[in-house]
Amino acid sequence: MNAPAVTDILGRPVRDLRLSVTDRCNFRCTYCMPKELFGAAYRFLPRAEILSFEELTRVVTLMAQLGVEKVRITGGEPLVRAKVEDLVAEIRKVPGIKDIAMTTNGSLLTPERAVRLKEAGLSRVTVSLDSLDDAVFKSMNDVGFPVARVLAAIHTALETGLTPLKVNAVIKRGVNLDSVLPLAEHFRGTPVIVRFIEFMDVGSTNGWRLNDVVSAKEILEMISDRWPLEPVAPARPGEVARRYRYMDGEGEIGVIASVTLPFCGGCSRARLSPEGLLYTCLFGNRGHDLRALLRGGASDDEIREQLRAIWTHRSDRYSETRTSETSRDPHRIEMSHIGG
Repeated sequence: MNAPAVTDILGRPVRDLRLSVTDRCNFRCTYCMPKELFGAAYRFLPRAEILSFEELTRVVTLMAQLGVEKVRITGGEPLVRAKVEDLVAEIRKVPGIKDIAMTTNGSLLTPERAVRLKEAGLSRVTVSLDSLDDAVFKSMNDVGFPVARVLAAIHTALETGLTPLKVNAVIKRGVNLDSVLPLAEHFRGTPVIVRFIEFMDVGSTNGWRLNDVVSAKEILEMISDRWPLEPVAPARPGEVARRYRYMDGEGEIGVIASVTLPFCGGCSRARLSPEGLLYTCLFGNRGHDLRALLRGGASDDEIREQLRAIWTHRSDRYSETRTSETSRDPHRIEMSHIGG
């Protein structure tokens, strides 16, 4: 059983750890990893600079001793990292870890891979799918990947028991606003929960503009006009999505409204980049170098105390203090690097 969670300056505990296991991805989504900047000449991290599974498991173990209960494996695209199921199996053994999830674009989630992940101890997956319109989706992922193959991956995850399964859709005005109702309709009456995400100013390469943001309020009004909704209480403190269910009993959706309805006050998430930089905010511009400690001979006690100090001094609340100036900060870490 975990010790009481360490809390930050604003009294927020550390409960969730997001592990970015690679900075590589086989998609070039325009809101995350635009091809113009992440092209053939882009220098990804050499393997030697990326944390090993042993190093990642050590960080998870020490963070669990400070209160972390949930680990989410992200990227880049986490399934491009070979044998990531071996990492899942090691994390499953860590005392105090109750939930291991993964966010994936679904492109590499074959039935065989899904079974290996499930057997290793992965609890569930979240699959990114921004539109059911093939032309729109191919344009957004910018590598011509078809919707049908992502839907097949979602079916595979359900069949394998990687549930509850969520689908994440980033909505951008002028791009895929017309995809909201089709996505809602497609997954109504199924176990899948669609979460509509406001276009966020993560990093500095995705060309974010406030005018491109479709608010959660607008999304909810669109859906509720067709299928009336009612709010659902959070399943646990610190949930990022606001939950709603269809009043006719046909399932649930969520909205993640970092821009218009910030949830900084309940944020319990830390993020580890592939090369071992620990970030205490999705919109952070400074990471804390754990790799130097891991590879420099530091003891578990020394690393744990450094982690404790990082969290207890945390005061991040970017979404609550966002301004036109801060949104243009060129030094913020990219979403593709720490998994959103």
